[in-house]
Amino acid sequence: MTVVEPEGTPISIGVLLLLPYRHLEQRILAAVDAAGYDITLAQARVFQRLDPGGSRLTDLATAAQTTKQAAGFLVDELERGGYVARGPDPRDRRARLIQITDRGRDVVAVALAEQRGIEAEWEAHLGRARLDELRVTLERLREITDPWL
Repeated sequence: MTVVEPEGTPISIGVLLLLPYRHLEQRILAAVDAAGYDITLAQARVFQRLDPGGSRLTDLATAAQTTKQAAGFLVDELERGGYVARGPDPRDRRARLIQITDRGRDVVAVALAEQRGIEAEWEAHLGRARLDELRVTLERLREITDPWL
């Protein structure tokens, strides 16, 4: 069955990609909150873009598709919450790296557990073969849509 908008045209693929992502994002944020971690959606969107080895603020802002000022504000909040810490960049003593703390890694563990649960629900609904096909298709699209690949 094809879902159609009121004008009779099918819902765009972009919207169809967004809907399950938004559902996933909301469920993960709810699980993180239920585990006692106070992180907003805006903070989470920056936090999830952090490189495991640390990120410079300018790179993080670019990856999160926000301004350096907005990213800096969100990083300040994450730092006050104990989720990230700023430290020296060993490659450039003038630069600072934002790194995930142990508390931040605890949040990542909660988020990953919820993500795995959601993906298991999707597998139960779609079947393993269709979910695998979806993953392969999305990975192929990533080749032409992900500038950080």
